[in-house]
Amino acid sequence: MIAEIKQATSPFSALSQEVQDYLRDFGSHHPADTVIHWLKAIAGLKVLVVGEAILDEYHYCETLGKSGKEPILATRYLHSERFAGGVLAIANNVAAFAQDVTVLTILGSRGGQPDPSESFLRESLHPRIKPIFIYQPEAPTLTKRRYVEHYPLQKLFEVYDLTYLEEDGPVAQALCEELEARLADFDVVIVADYGHGMMVPRAVDLLCEKARFLAVNTQSNADNHGFNTISKYPRADFSSLSEKELRLETRSKARNTAELMKSVAAKLGTHQFLITRGRDGNLVCDEDGLIGTSPSLSTHITDRVGAGDAVLSIASLCVAIGIPAEILGFLGNVVGAHAVATVGHRSSLSPDSLAEHITAILA
Repeated sequence: MIAEIKQATSPFSALSQEVQDYLRDFGSHHPADTVIHWLKAIAGLKVLVVGEAILDEYHYCETLGKSGKEPILATRYLHSERFAGGVLAIANNVAAFAQDVTVLTILGSRGGQPDPSESFLRESLHPRIKPIFIYQPEAPTLTKRRYVEHYPLQKLFEVYDLTYLEEDGPVAQALCEELEARLADFDVVIVADYGHGMMVPRAVDLLCEKARFLAVNTQSNADNHGFNTISKYPRADFSSLSEKELRLETRSKARNTAELMKSVAAKLGTHQFLITRGRDGNLVCDEDGLIGTSPSLSTHITDRVGAGDAVLSIASLCVAIGIPAEILGFLGNVVGAHAVATVGHRSSLSPDSLAEHITAILA
């Protein structure tokens, strides 16, 4: 009886029959120890993470109903929590696996004093991370405030607090000087471009010219919809995008996804190109133009925020050391399943928990 209960609640049995068949076939060619070996092999990489730091705030509310005097939704505030998001969350995920990690980003300041959130953001970083902060005067640290119905964790709306960077201003110049001085020192450079103004043209040029191995994600969001696509970067050794972001890049709603991947990958000169597709898993295109598919391994979705960042974090490192495309697709979905099971960036990826998950579903 106990054995039956254990089997019924195992990660494997919670998946559809189609996914279980995929896992049996995948595991027959790639045992768990082989997959875990790739995760362990990235430990020695020296990694730079570049992009916008985001202070993510979740304000939990209880919906009361329509206001009596205006056509708006009234809620009762319950509590809030905040997370180090954006490139800081990516750096935390990277630092769980790689021993030498630096993050380069911009924080706000007012009256010559750092943003009050800086101490919280510093304390939220993994001890291995070396932060390089550039300060934007008279500006907030980029903050995204999400107002959330506490049960069943449904977001009501969000507010951005941000000030755009002057492309030729002193802050952009300081960023470019840091890149010029440091890029050659790193095995891998991961760029998370959220499209809020930090990645100015000169910074993009330096990254594409000087990074030894360049991994890039350009994100589409409410602030930049259609203006921040991957063609902003003429070169990327690896890129991870959502299918929506791929279609924005190619201006195509209907063409076959694999065809779009091949054309964009050829322009970027990527070694591998990963497209996340939510509940449909992912697609991976290698440098020979071969497309591999891997189904979603998620059994419970709590929050999608940060899932793409988590996949970018680990996939970038694995591609840099030559992981086969088939294993990359599988591993990307394992990471994605972990990321969507937690609220925001409440916790980072763990080598032990990923290894346990991989062993359980490939046993």
